[in-house]
Amino acid sequence: MSLKIIGAGFGRTGTYSMKLALEKLGYGLCHHMEEVYRRKGQAEIWQSAAEGKPVDWDVTFDQFQSAVDWPSSTFWEQTAAHFPEAKILLTVRSDESWYNSISKTIFP
Repeated sequence: MSLKIIGAGFGRTGTYSMKLALEKLGYGLCHHMEEVYRRKGQAEIWQSAAEGKPVDWDVTFDQFQSAVDWPSSTFWEQTAAHFPEAKILLTVRSDESWYNSISKTIFP
């Protein structure tokens, strides 16, 4: 399976709603930060990516047809190069609204 949709938007820009929408629209499972906690080996894969080590994107996104949120959004350019047929999806939010949201959720 390969990614058809690659999300490039930061967390707290509607990525969880987008995950649910993509799944409802028939894009199968959508990779989201919650998968890093749920699936064995995901944390190690993303740690390697953060350290600049090579990542097997096919293994990383096995069973997924789309990906949104962190950490995949951080590597959207690399995954887009690996899955050139995928569409890039950018979710956005105003700076002030994003900061207020992340200050109440992720920062604490």
